Amino acid sequence: MASGAALTDLLRGIDLTGVLANAVLGGAVARAERFDPVGFGVLAILSGLGGGLIRDTLLQRGTPVALTDYAYILTALAGATIAFFLPIGGRLWDRVFPYVDALALGTWAAAGAQKTLGVGLGWLPAVLLGTITAVGGGAVRDVVLGRIPGIFGGTTLYATSAVLASAVLVAFYDSGHEPLGLVVSTVVGAALTVIARRRNWQLPEAYTVRPPQRPLTRRRPRSRPPRE
Repeated sequence: MASGAALTDLLRGIDLTGVLANAVLGGAVARAERFDPVGFGVLAILSGLGGGLIRDTLLQRGTPVALTDYAYILTALAGATIAFFLPIGGRLWDRVFPYVDALALGTWAAAGAQKTLGVGLGWLPAVLLGTITAVGGGAVRDVVLGRIPGIFGGTTLYATSAVLASAVLVAFYDSGHEPLGLVVSTVVGAALTVIARRRNWQLPEAYTVRPPQRPLTRRRPRSRPPRE
């Protein structure tokens, strides 16, 4: 019983860490767009809670936790407040941002996959919903702002990192090491995101098959009959 309670506390802590990190990122976007406090709050909630709301809605296991546990919305609003009052930008932010972003992705992928397995679904839905949990909020935020979601291409590995982090959680879950899996999968997702950003790792674009071109050959002029 004690271990179950400890696991629940660990999962909730990881969940709220992801909410705060994503909410701060949403607030940073609001600051760049010069939004007012309402805009900060909306983008922070979309970024911090969007992926979890999508996950819980798809799982159909009651009301989404973000609407029943006040700590989630309050944590998202705390992230908006941090971004509103603290100067988000400059060299310090450029150094910290990749780690905040990576931490958010890793924690959400781990929490999403674990919750999916916890309701009795298999490994494939766990990987899918873990990924949606990690990137869904940012995608919804970009759509609201009229942007093409960054996970669709042109950026370093992001959704791929969430897929691998979710898969790691599934592997540890099946082996009976669930608490350790939450930590390891978070680290894997975050580390891969940071390394991909530093080394500019990207997925390839679609390959276009082109038919081979025949070399141009010069036609020989027809010989004319000699004049008589």
